[in-house]
This record gives sequence, C-alpha cells and structure tokens, in this order.
Amino acid sequence: MGRGARRWGPLLAAVLFGVVGAGALPASAAESASYRLRVDAVAYHLDGRTASGLPVGRGIVAVDPELIPLGTRLFVPGYGKAVAADVGTAIQGRIIDLWMPSDA
Repeated sequence: MGRGARRWGPLLAAVLFGVVGAGALPASAAESASYRLRVDAVAYHLDGRTASGLPVGRGIVAVDPELIPLGTRLFVPGYGKAVAADVGTAIQGRIIDLWMPSDA
C-alpha cells in the first residue's frame, strides 16, 4: 500500500459543493448548490503532491472522480472543509481518503 497507513472510519455524510458531473447524481441534486453523500472515510498520511498537482495537506481528500469530480469542495463532519484533489486505486465509489498529519 504505497499511500501510507489507512484507517477506516465510521460511515459519514460529506456535504459537497461545486460543479458535479452529469452522470454522478440525480438531476435534482445536480441542480442544487450543494448535496449530501454518504461515504466511508479512510485516513492516509504521505508527503508529496496530489493527482491535481496540489501539495498534500490538511483538507486534501482523495476521491473516485467518477462520483466526485476533482476540484469539488466538501465539508466532512469531524474533519472540516476539504477539496477533492487526489485519486487512489483503492478509492472507488463511496469512499473518500482524508489526509492526516501523522499515522497516529
């Protein structure tokens, strides 16, 4: 697992803001300014840059870009504001990968 330590968290609802891909959501959700999506959260810790070129750090989240487009702003309860800026081979469907400052 070259991405660092992973920890599965509780099922949570992430509030997503921004542009949403046409096939990702029902029309009613895509038309609104924000929507809720239930996801599993995984934590990771690593240095470097994301798939979108941003440096990793607090507020950087890896997503499945077929479900949540890169660049989407999110609010994750218990984590705070974030941006979908990275992808990962293990991140498929309703899983998000939250960057943490340490393995602890």
